[in-house]
Amino acid sequence: MNEHRGTELAGQGLVSRAFYQFARAIVVGFAYTWNRARVEGRERVPAHGPFVLAPVHRSNMDTIYAATVTRRRLRYMGKHTLWKGPFFSWLLSALGGFPVVRGTADREALNRCVEVLEAGEPLVLFPEGERKSGPTVQPLFDGAVYIAARAGVPIVPVGIGGSEAAMPKGKKLIRPSRVHVIVGQPIDLRGREGGRVPRSAVREASEQLHSRLQQLYDEAQAKSGQLE
Repeated sequence: MNEHRGTELAGQGLVSRAFYQFARAIVVGFAYTWNRARVEGRERVPAHGPFVLAPVHRSNMDTIYAATVTRRRLRYMGKHTLWKGPFFSWLLSALGGFPVVRGTADREALNRCVEVLEAGEPLVLFPEGERKSGPTVQPLFDGAVYIAARAGVPIVPVGIGGSEAAMPKGKKLIRPSRVHVIVGQPIDLRGREGGRVPRSAVREASEQLHSRLQQLYDEAQAKSGQLE
C-alpha cells in the first residue's frame, strides 16, 4: 500500500466520520445563515449506496453548497501534494478528500474515482471541470459520466444559483448573496457496470446531463434572485 492510500484509509474510521459531520454542520450552517441557502429536491439524493454528484461550478464555495444536499460524507479529488504530514493527511481524508497525482495518466485518476464508488461512497465531480463564469453551462468533460457508467452508479445533476455572486472567481471574501440549490432527477447508469463503456453511450448521457444541468442552473439562478 503506498503512502497516500495509507493516509486515505486512516481517514475512514468512526472518529473521522464524526469529524466530517462536525465540520459539515459548521460550513453548511454558515451557508444557510450567511447566504440564506435553500435546497430543493434533497429527496432525490440516494440515501444509500454510491452515486456521482454533478454540480455546476461557478465558485470555490460550490463544494460547501454541494454538501447541503446530503448528510452523507461526500468524496472529492485533491492534488496529492496537499497530503503533507500525518495530521493534514488525516484531516483532508476525514473531510472527504482523496489524493490524485496530477500530471500522470488520466486513467489513474479515473481508477481512484471508481475505487471510491466501489467502496459504496458518493463522489462529487464537477463535469464542467474548473470554475466557469456566466449563465451558460459550458461543454462537459466526459469523465463524470464515464466514471458513473463504469462503476454502474447513478449520476445526480445539481444546479447551484447565486454562488458566483456570493464569491466570484478571483475574490477572497464571501458576499451575503442568496444561494439556491436544486437537485435534479438522477440519470440512471446502472446496469452498465464492468466491461467497456461505449463512447456513444457516454456521449448520449453527457448530452442528457448537460441539458438537465442547464435547466437546473437557470431555475436555481432565478430563485436566488440573480435573474431579477
